[in-house]
Amino acid sequence: MEMNDSREISAPPQVVWDALLNPEILKQCIPGCQEMTGSPEDGFDAVVVQKVGPVKATFKGHVKLEEMQEPSCLTMNGEGKGGAAGFAKGAAKVTLTPSDDGTILQYEVEAKVGGKLAQLGSRIIDGFSKKMADQFFTNFQNTLHGPEEEEDITDADDGDAPEEKKGWLKRLVKS
Repeated sequence: MEMNDSREISAPPQVVWDALLNPEILKQCIPGCQEMTGSPEDGFDAVVVQKVGPVKATFKGHVKLEEMQEPSCLTMNGEGKGGAAGFAKGAAKVTLTPSDDGTILQYEVEAKVGGKLAQLGSRIIDGFSKKMADQFFTNFQNTLHGPEEEEDITDADDGDAPEEKKGWLKRLVKS
């Protein structure tokens, strides 16, 4: 399976780069991630619980970062095992390009699955993979600069504005 896409992130490339290498941020962004440990130098180990079609499993995986050119690109090579559910392995090339509004994050993914997962068929696996990637990057954007801001409504009686939600980047800058 191959997949590629891009996202505009309202943060400079160095901030996006640092977030991609932070295990705590990655844990918040990966759907179903129960545990994330490691470092960019040694790679990351993760435990992720997911349901793909009728198959629910706990996947234990390792991701190694290679071809790192700070803050513009890196390759993530990973493998995850889900016991009887099967396995997944793949690589993702991530490229960060400065833009007028922040950073364009582009990714190209190649992945293979085996075991019960492979028996589900490419249509289910491809749909699930696209959904996981979309959830990850939506979570990543929200973590860096908060969810899309809704229009502030001020209470006319006491003049109090609702509390602003802050993403990781806003908390860092305003602290």
